[in-house]
Amino acid sequence: MARIAEVTRATKETDITIRLNLDGTGEGVLAYPIGFMGHMLNTFARHGLFDLEIRAKGDLEVDQHHLVEDTGIVLGQCFAKALGEKRGIRRVGSCLYPMDETLARAAADVSGRAFLVFDAQLSGIPLAGFETDTVEDFWQGFVTAAAITLHLDILRGRSDHHKIEALFKAAARALREALEIDPRSADSIPSTKGVLV
Repeated sequence: MARIAEVTRATKETDITIRLNLDGTGEGVLAYPIGFMGHMLNTFARHGLFDLEIRAKGDLEVDQHHLVEDTGIVLGQCFAKALGEKRGIRRVGSCLYPMDETLARAAADVSGRAFLVFDAQLSGIPLAGFETDTVEDFWQGFVTAAAITLHLDILRGRSDHHKIEALFKAAARALREALEIDPRSADSIPSTKGVLV
């Protein structure tokens, strides 16, 4: 069964449509008005092997927070919808991702319980106009909507660009591992409860 979902969220602040294929080739087709965040989303698609189409606009005259957070929410909703009852998935995944001087760690549990641990050690200084404090808001929106536990940590690093990008790559690869179908238990739900909600 195809693990594909499309979700639209339209509010007075943002208008976002995302189409996701969990079993894709890593193709990103993005119409996203924040350049750095668009780059991160494309990187996420590539390293997760998720096909991702995003059309988004928002009240950037206010700030970037609404659009970035709502993007995380809609992406999380797509993950939840595409996964359905989560039958056959490995459920957990992790990745250590080196990017030059930076080392990022991501660990994911597709548990049905939303929880985020985020320790990116960012300076708070904008990157080419990108408000870096919104990165945590993106991931909080994502885990809440997807009902996933996600730990994101920078173990060492200097460049905020490298820290954020390494976290997106590590998260994508951890999720890719967690969402893979385990051929040894392809017909079962990986929980002693019998459900992942």
